Amino acid sequence: MIPTRLIMATRRSMLALAQSRAFASRLAQAHDLSIDELHVITTGDRVQDRPLTEIGGKGLFVKEIEQALIDGKAHFAVHSIKDVPGELAPGLVLACIPKREDPRDVFVSRYGHDLSQIEHAARVGTSSARRRIMLAKARPDLRFEPLRGNVDTRLRKVQEGVVDATVLAWAGLRRLQLHDRATQVLPPELSLPAVGQGALGIECRSDDASTMALLSTLHDSETATAVAAERGVMIAAEGSCQVPIAAYACRDEEGKIWLRAMLATPDASRVRWMEIREPWPATEQQAGTLGKQLGAELRIALEEPLVSH
Repeated sequence: MIPTRLIMATRRSMLALAQSRAFASRLAQAHDLSIDELHVITTGDRVQDRPLTEIGGKGLFVKEIEQALIDGKAHFAVHSIKDVPGELAPGLVLACIPKREDPRDVFVSRYGHDLSQIEHAARVGTSSARRRIMLAKARPDLRFEPLRGNVDTRLRKVQEGVVDATVLAWAGLRRLQLHDRATQVLPPELSLPAVGQGALGIECRSDDASTMALLSTLHDSETATAVAAERGVMIAAEGSCQVPIAAYACRDEEGKIWLRAMLATPDASRVRWMEIREPWPATEQQAGTLGKQLGAELRIALEEPLVSH
């Protein structure tokens, strides 16, 4: 029997609600469904005064939501895929990865200066080791200060002068209709995106065939293939909030998959970069295998000392 009413689990931040409701609207229109919301407060939401590295990593944004699915309180959940650990809770599956929003980072500065123009030793607020590594490569003079909180909080800190600038996901600003606040969209060459950035992961119970069937109609294979490659890098490199990692896959001008990745030690004292171009994978599983191969090579390279010439 095909259900006509579903319950969607989501975090209750403005961004989580915006992206969840946008997906729910598409799903409801596609299948003439009614969708109710279950708002879940995660550990990552509750603890805002400490870096994620101190409280257990990004999996803390999904653990309580996954428990709601397991307990039968909701039929499906909408996550930012970059918050989803490489291993899902037993009995759960990512049934749908819809078409990706723009995955790039954006630079937001108080006076509208881009990364190259901002004053010497400017204070950049970010708690992301990945973003600190990327920006420091382009501007070694910048000073980085921890900055957590939702998008509004981080934008307000810039406006109030607590920091001179911050870095955010372009997808988040677009979903919140705040794209005019971006000073500069950073190309991957300047700031390689987080694994899965800009993409959503729609999770449900693996034994809920009817919900899986409904969700699968909004699955985008191009996005899912790219995300599978990126998550493969993360899984093989054992990337987490404790380990700075970036991975971005896209289709190049020849139709090949272009996978770029970065891995660093937790203190960012050693950083390795790699990229590959291969024929576009026939399946998401092949893409994941490709990503795992690159991730394993990155991990080995990080363990080897740099050879000085």
